[in-house]
Amino acid sequence: MASNDELELLVKSKYPVIYLESIDEIHTISQLRLLASRLNLVFYQWSLTEGLRKEYNTDPFYDTKQPVRMLNQVLSLITPTEDGMVRRKPSLFVLKDFQKHLEDVTTVRRFKDLINRFKNAKNTFVILSAEYKLPKDVETDSAHIIGGFPAEAEIITLIRDTCLELQRANEMALIDLKPDEMRKVVKALKGLSLQQIRNIVSQCFFDDNVFDIRDFKTIESNKKKIFDRGGLLEFCFTEDRNVIAGFDKLKSWLADRKEAFAADDPGALPVPRGVLLMGVQGCGKSLAIKVIAKELGLPLYRLDVASLYSKYIGETEENLRRALMIVEKLSPMCLWVDEIEKAFAASGGDIDGGVSQRILGTFLTWMQERKASSFLAATANNIYLLPPELLRKGRFDEIFFVDLPDEEARVTLFKIHLKKRGLRPDDFDIEKLAAAAKGFSGAEVEQAVISALYRASAGKEPISTKHIIEQVKSTKPLAVVKREDIAALRSWAKERTVPV
Repeated sequence: MASNDELELLVKSKYPVIYLESIDEIHTISQLRLLASRLNLVFYQWSLTEGLRKEYNTDPFYDTKQPVRMLNQVLSLITPTEDGMVRRKPSLFVLKDFQKHLEDVTTVRRFKDLINRFKNAKNTFVILSAEYKLPKDVETDSAHIIGGFPAEAEIITLIRDTCLELQRANEMALIDLKPDEMRKVVKALKGLSLQQIRNIVSQCFFDDNVFDIRDFKTIESNKKKIFDRGGLLEFCFTEDRNVIAGFDKLKSWLADRKEAFAADDPGALPVPRGVLLMGVQGCGKSLAIKVIAKELGLPLYRLDVASLYSKYIGETEENLRRALMIVEKLSPMCLWVDEIEKAFAASGGDIDGGVSQRILGTFLTWMQERKASSFLAATANNIYLLPPELLRKGRFDEIFFVDLPDEEARVTLFKIHLKKRGLRPDDFDIEKLAAAAKGFSGAEVEQAVISALYRASAGKEPISTKHIIEQVKSTKPLAVVKREDIAALRSWAKERTVPV
């Protein structure tokens, strides 16, 4: 859930309303009970189906299922008697999915009346829901936090408890993870609810009665399915460094910094903040991001910039704030922003009423002020659309320029793409192919191999060097089509970036 310190601070600060956006209601309720006990608050919870209940009571207060009647009951619970004989203890009221009832005029009016009573008092409303939505006149008196994500220690405990539970039915069940492997697994499971984690861990056990590092792919596969159901962040698979050709300086840069995320003592080394990869299209920038995450030992999440934008006033900015709050909860992690210039291309504000300029300001502030161990990895194709504020020293640790691959890199690229399709590079004249493909990007090299496969298949013959050469010669690469643009890009990057 949201960190206990964060939530406790808001309660102590006498916020009348805290909106707690959570993916795990049961776990969050449990944590809220503990918080109320620690702060000596009376704990109440309400839902439309069960009404208002106190502490562990199963019987609700009479006739409190309807929101307005529940609020009337709350008023009586916090109001001292006129003779002063009954004093009321400060209370924490957890209202499940209550935001859906604030579309009703009477309910929202009664709720605002109570909020005004709660101000500067020690009573707090916590609205608990899986999605965020509040009327503007209530939002001004509320704090918004995101929770439901169990901490790393809770995940480790859950893994061990699940193993013990399975051992009752099968004594063969065991955990076989070294400390560094356990850390890797726990990082991969962050961002899921306790129930989701329990389901995945149980699945891993059922395969062979052992939970070990070989189950890592199963964890990642299940997590991607969960994140693909929707949301602002997409969970992505990472890649080994041998899938990209070249990038030697980037690989060396990463090797020097990977220990900062692996160290047990987070203060031992300053944590790298991020890199920007800019350059020619189709030269492996996005693939390099997946390698960066793998090298740093971090789970990779892609920010879906298109999903941020909304036609409703203020919702785009709120979507970005919400996404960045989730990033903080999932850290340590690698945040991937692909083609970052498209997110802020209209940052002058004239085109979209200032929306892109406002989200740029929010994003820049987060980049500068974030405290969590999140690594920002961004790509850009059109440097002329990038706001200069993004390129200021300190936003990124380094800005790398990705140029067209040289001949040595093209040799490696042909080997990679031939092996990827089950072919033996030794059966081809790789040096001849690399020389013929001068000026080709990595994507164009791959497409030449794919097109040659189709041509050979159509001719009912095995693919050979000849087929690939034919496709290379029939292709007008980007280096030819956009020669002037690439020359201008190289000129701009020469004194401003580091070649990969």
